[in-house]
Amino acid sequence: MATRHDFSDDEWAALQKGLIGSGMLVSVSDRDLTDTFGEAGALGKYLAGQQVAATSELMRELARTRGTGFGLTASPDEIRTETMAALAAAVAALQAKAPDDAAAYRDLVLGLAHAVADAKGGEVPVEREMIETIEGAFSND
Repeated sequence: MATRHDFSDDEWAALQKGLIGSGMLVSVSDRDLTDTFGEAGALGKYLAGQQVAATSELMRELARTRGTGFGLTASPDEIRTETMAALAAAVAALQAKAPDDAAAYRDLVLGLAHAVADAKGGEVPVEREMIETIEGAFSND
């Protein structure tokens, strides 16, 4: 099984940014300040649960990610562009170094995206569309 030490700093940053960015991307897709706080809480709660429940050590390590990799003033466009680029880099790194963990990473990322979308009253169409966009990053794994 792969661990953090199997990846370069840039690859690890991409894995983290792809994960956290996916949750943020779903959150900013339906801009409502009252939802944002609940969605941030759902993001943290989901990751805390995965620190124990994830199926691989690599996913448990990723679930311990702190910080977002985005600046405080990052626009939704920046979050989308950087998240999708990070997911592409993360998928490539996993395919090259830990192909057995690629499906677990996909499940972790999409699980987080769904947890954020479900946080305040369930997924709305714009959030489902964003999740489908995120799923597209995994179409070649």
